[in-house]
Amino acid sequence: MLGPAVLGLSLWALLHLGTGAPLCLSQQLRMKGDYVLGGLFPLSEAGEAGLGSRTQPSSPVCTRFSSNGLLWALAMKMAVEEINNRSDLLPGLRLGYDLFDTCSEPVVAMKPSLMFLAKADSRDIAAYCNYTQYQPRVLAVIGPHSSELAVVTGKFFGFFLVPQVSYGASMELLSARETFPSFFRTVPSDRVQLTAAVELLQEFGWNWVAALGSDDEYGRQGLGIFSTLAAAHSICIAHEGLVPLPRADGPLLGKVQDVLHQVNQSSVQVVLLFASARAAHALFSYSISSKLSSKVWVASEAWLTSDLVMGLPGMAQVGTVLGFLQRGAQLHKFSQYVKTHLALAADPVFCAALGEREQGLEEDVVGRRCPQCDCITLQNVSTGLNHHQTFSVYAAVYSVAQALHNTLQCNASGCPMQDPVKPWQLLQNMYNLTFHAGGLTLRFNSNGNVDMEYDLKLWVWQGPVPELHDVGRFNGSLWTDSLKIRWHTSNNQKPVSQCSRQCQEGQVRRVKGFHSCCYDCVDCKAGSYQKSPDDLACSFCNQDEWSPERSTRCFRRRLRFLAWGEPAVLLLLLLLSLALGLVLAALGLFIRHRDSPLVQASGGPLACFGLVCLGLVCLSVLLFPGQPSPALCLAQQPSSHLPLTGCLSTLILQAAEIFVESELPLSWADRLSGCLRGPWAWLVVLLAMLVEAALCAWYLVAFPPEVVTDWRMLPTEVLVHCRTRSWVSFGLVHATNATLAFLCFLGTFLVQSRPGRYNRARGLTFAMLAYFITWVSFVPLLANVQVVLRPAVQMGALLLCVLGILAAFHLPRCYLLVRQPELNTPEFFLGRGPGDARDRNDGDTGNQGKPE
Repeated sequence: MLGPAVLGLSLWALLHLGTGAPLCLSQQLRMKGDYVLGGLFPLSEAGEAGLGSRTQPSSPVCTRFSSNGLLWALAMKMAVEEINNRSDLLPGLRLGYDLFDTCSEPVVAMKPSLMFLAKADSRDIAAYCNYTQYQPRVLAVIGPHSSELAVVTGKFFGFFLVPQVSYGASMELLSARETFPSFFRTVPSDRVQLTAAVELLQEFGWNWVAALGSDDEYGRQGLGIFSTLAAAHSICIAHEGLVPLPRADGPLLGKVQDVLHQVNQSSVQVVLLFASARAAHALFSYSISSKLSSKVWVASEAWLTSDLVMGLPGMAQVGTVLGFLQRGAQLHKFSQYVKTHLALAADPVFCAALGEREQGLEEDVVGRRCPQCDCITLQNVSTGLNHHQTFSVYAAVYSVAQALHNTLQCNASGCPMQDPVKPWQLLQNMYNLTFHAGGLTLRFNSNGNVDMEYDLKLWVWQGPVPELHDVGRFNGSLWTDSLKIRWHTSNNQKPVSQCSRQCQEGQVRRVKGFHSCCYDCVDCKAGSYQKSPDDLACSFCNQDEWSPERSTRCFRRRLRFLAWGEPAVLLLLLLLSLALGLVLAALGLFIRHRDSPLVQASGGPLACFGLVCLGLVCLSVLLFPGQPSPALCLAQQPSSHLPLTGCLSTLILQAAEIFVESELPLSWADRLSGCLRGPWAWLVVLLAMLVEAALCAWYLVAFPPEVVTDWRMLPTEVLVHCRTRSWVSFGLVHATNATLAFLCFLGTFLVQSRPGRYNRARGLTFAMLAYFITWVSFVPLLANVQVVLRPAVQMGALLLCVLGILAAFHLPRCYLLVRQPELNTPEFFLGRGPGDARDRNDGDTGNQGKPE
């Protein structure tokens, strides 16, 4: 009968859930009944910073949604609804539920815990000498999910003897009946899980391991149990440490770094990580970013299936992950149940009916119970539908229902006992309770634990998150299917992690802690070697020697510098040949046509001088390759920058002449043009070169480059290079040329060419752009390239600068000389035709006649 309705709702969900329309799931976390069960679920999280920075007891805000928490809450709803629809369990009675968010923080979990113990339909917890007749709002509590929270709430509920059934808290401490008299759980104790882990280590012959735990009660107690079990089974612990929980006010990174550094320094290939999901996330985040070596990780149940850890980018690099998960029954109806309730939550009619119900007394205290739950889609929760703890929640509800059934002495016809059951009365029937859930028969032992089998799970990567494959089981004894295990090693061989083995050549022994019979075979690092087989420490090579890892001798270092035969140098020499050939060709053409209008417009002798300077710049790059010497280091910068200054000074005269002729009145232009030609022009060139020469002299005297022999830069060679003692002074050497190029650019950038005349300004503008692009790119490249390649960077910058000036300024003129000689006329280049004079005079007259 429900088939068509469910099908219709599912279809409606497919059409509307994906649209992001708001739901009303937050209104479905409460239902009245004859007896109400409280529920504590991690519906959200407070983030990595936690709540330790609070200075006032105000309500914290938890915003990060937890899909698993919501699914566990829905599993409790489904169990309650199933029980209410059954005639053989609590016939005639109706269970209710009151579900709250714990935010995975004890301080948050305490507020709903206080609400649970308030009087029915009240917010108050009265103070009595005797609470025998006290009736709190809830009969029992399901949850919380973690041991950290259960330790806090377990003592609180234990004072009132309110039964509490956790579906995930596995800490061994919670088995103490004196401290937690009303605590039960539908998961085995950590001792069972750690016993299985020790048998796993023995199965694969791993007797030399590292043990890490989160820096909380869960991790510390787990490490204590493991240490006791490992010692009893002759397993040596190479390193034992605690991983701090993420806190905003703690030095987390340094502590995690220290823990991983100590583990990575040893030869341990197997690490037992008994930690919470947040601590494991912090540990693996640093491990992945530091690219630490892959290992076998034996995981605790707390993080083996955590989305926070499994979804960490790069998690596949950490190695092989094995761990034990409790085996429960498959809830085949749960997936359809979730889809149906998501569809209902998207139905406006259903949500409106919920809104008309009486609001609980706690709503104005805790607010909306899960605002994030109203903004989810089916895709957000689909990955957790088969989570192993879902059955634990389901079984926890059935355990309370069975205990209440027994307390009320119910039978097929009804429940004879009419008086309301108090929590302490229900508790009496919880001890040693046998109950049924999902087709399994479970039983609480004297400590409130259940005995369940474990599946050995292996992470198998076939997508962005790993899949969990069964490779064994534990039911008091371990059985493994080794053929199904895919190891992280290259040849899929089982990793070896034993206490002692024979050291190979290039290795020395290092005793491990207090275990004198156990030692690491430590590789001699690069720069050290094994002198004799019985050495306990590696011997270091001399400064002029080197050795690879695991070496038994040292080798002489060879000199390293930018050699002539290196590919980069050969490529630059080809570039040099091209640049120098173009310079000589241009110079030859200019000398041959020295009296032509084109050459005269380009500066005449000054243009030839500029080309000679470019040729000297090309030749200066030959000072950079080869073994450095004091003379070469001193000559490199002046020999390249002085001729470049000479070239740029001739170009700035061209720019000034173009600016004067184009932008100034004719009377001023004629007067200033004479100063830009002849002896005055050579004086400008001389002054520019003298300024550059003075800067170079100051640079060589105040901060002379020196030949440096660096023994540390390269592992197997000794680096010889010219060291720049002051980068500021190095930049000042470039200041003259940069200033000349900038002024040249300013003088030609906005100048407009007259129609019918050669545009001299355009070539200069692009030549200066090429200069700036080359040297601006040179700065970051020089700062980031290897020291041995810095001379090659300077060579390339000089040659590209020369080629840029040639291509933008000189080569177009050479093309006109060779291919279009008919344009080599005074009118086209010098503007001396009658038309030009007339245009200039008309312009001056027009300017004079304009009214101001």
